Amino acid sequence: MFQEMENFEFSTELLPGLPEELGLECLSRLPCTAHRLASRVYHRWRDLLQSPDFYYHRKKLGYTQKFACLVLSFNGGTVNGPKKPGVSPSYGIAVFDSVSQRWDRLPVHRYPNGLPLFCQLASCEGKLVVMGGWDPVSYDPVTDVFIYDFMTQQWRQGKDMPSKRSFFAIGACLGRVFIAGGHDENKNALRSAWVYDLRMDEWSQLGEMSEERDECEGVVIEEDEFWVVSGYRMESQGQFDGSADVYGLKSGQWRRVEGVWEPGRCPRSCVGMGKDGKLVNWAELSPAVRVGACGISLGRRVLVTGSGYQGGPHGYYMVEMKEGQHSKLEKLNVPDEFSGCVQSGCYAEI
Repeated sequence: MFQEMENFEFSTELLPGLPEELGLECLSRLPCTAHRLASRVYHRWRDLLQSPDFYYHRKKLGYTQKFACLVLSFNGGTVNGPKKPGVSPSYGIAVFDSVSQRWDRLPVHRYPNGLPLFCQLASCEGKLVVMGGWDPVSYDPVTDVFIYDFMTQQWRQGKDMPSKRSFFAIGACLGRVFIAGGHDENKNALRSAWVYDLRMDEWSQLGEMSEERDECEGVVIEEDEFWVVSGYRMESQGQFDGSADVYGLKSGQWRRVEGVWEPGRCPRSCVGMGKDGKLVNWAELSPAVRVGACGISLGRRVLVTGSGYQGGPHGYYMVEMKEGQHSKLEKLNVPDEFSGCVQSGCYAEI
């Protein structure tokens, strides 16, 4: 279990003239956008700000903030360079702060032509993890793992995925990223699952699910369970199942749950958890997002994107979730640069 911040022993004062507990309280309230600059002031501040224990201390006190991270298409050309007419869209990562309504773009690591197509995002301990996908030039599946640290604003490469797999479920909790299902490089549907430890930079295999689940969706619930929702078996291509396999993060065991998803409906990027503890299909919130829906929970509110019809313009909305109901979608005014199609996303708590 992570060491409590109250048990830290400091050799010098965090803030001159203040007791350690008050110095820690002051730094805990520092906005996450100021962490990188503050880490350059004093080596003890740097060590503290980069500590996972400090992250959990801030989270416990309610000083962290959730940002939406989206795999977003940009209008042709290279992601980090000028756009060219007539060139296929490339994908990058957009970050949205719902409090300030500010949009930013992260630099794309290693791939000048944009992110791997259909790559997956997850986040834990203030870091964003990008896994898998297809090389944007060759379309070959990749096993790359890249981690972006919002504090240092730098990428680092993690240990490659154990094998090539596409369209898998992903979820993250307490410094670990879970993946399950999808299909391998020969299009064989998978029932295997793995977990990646960010701190140790190591992969471990989990027990297998009850069945193969290609094009499934992952959801982590209350830091207790990793749900792998729907998907289809090898012999039933495209016939999405209504069940889910649920991995207990404490028990280390899988269990199967029936009747949690509409059979025949693709779950990719549109599965969430409502206030009543039931799975939510974000595409059903409004006709405006019925096609290509993607929902990202940001606390009491959810960022929902999608189109009203195939090939239609992509809209961005905020909706407040309440127990047993939800309010109307509130349309967002999004800069043209960030108004492309959303492929997938997650939230990052920083």
